[in-house]
Amino acid sequence: MSELHTPHAGDDQAKDDDVVSLLKRQHGDIRNLFDEVEATSGEERRDAFRRLVRLLAVHETAEQEVVHPFARRALPGGEQVVEDRLAEEKAAKEALAALDETDTDDPDFLPRLKALRRDVQEHARAEERYEFTHIYRSTDATDLAAMAKAIKAAEAVAPTRPHPGVQSGAANMALGPVAALMDRTKDAVRKAMGNS
Repeated sequence: MSELHTPHAGDDQAKDDDVVSLLKRQHGDIRNLFDEVEATSGEERRDAFRRLVRLLAVHETAEQEVVHPFARRALPGGEQVVEDRLAEEKAAKEALAALDETDTDDPDFLPRLKALRRDVQEHARAEERYEFTHIYRSTDATDLAAMAKAIKAAEAVAPTRPHPGVQSGAANMALGPVAALMDRTKDAVRKAMGNS
């Protein structure tokens, strides 16, 4: 059995070689995409919003397949911690689905986006505090790396940036609707974890 992972001075520059670093990086990417959506307009806003929707879908699905099952088993009070996170995720998914049906130029779009952003950021802080910190402290480096590999497999299924040659968000989304994206993400995670 490998040693438990313990924080050290170079961790803030760590690559995405453990699941906690990887998911925190994704939280940063999500914040940056919210900034980009808010700061742009027209086609640029639509493209940024499409990338945000894709990243949120992949991120949350991967967490449900990798992080939450581990947290349920391994963390003190893990069942309740996960139930709380799932309730937050459900509310955010519903808000995202409603927002996804709104044109990005609609006057209601930005206020609704900002409300979603607040909810997503509160959810991310709760994950980092109640799940990630405990996983990082209680899990060995091998398991942290294995979980990161599964999350990376999910990211590979649905890049968060448009594919080369695909210039519009609408064309990029035509590569796969969000529901199909979530299914492909689940399949990729399960395959990476050896749970076909």
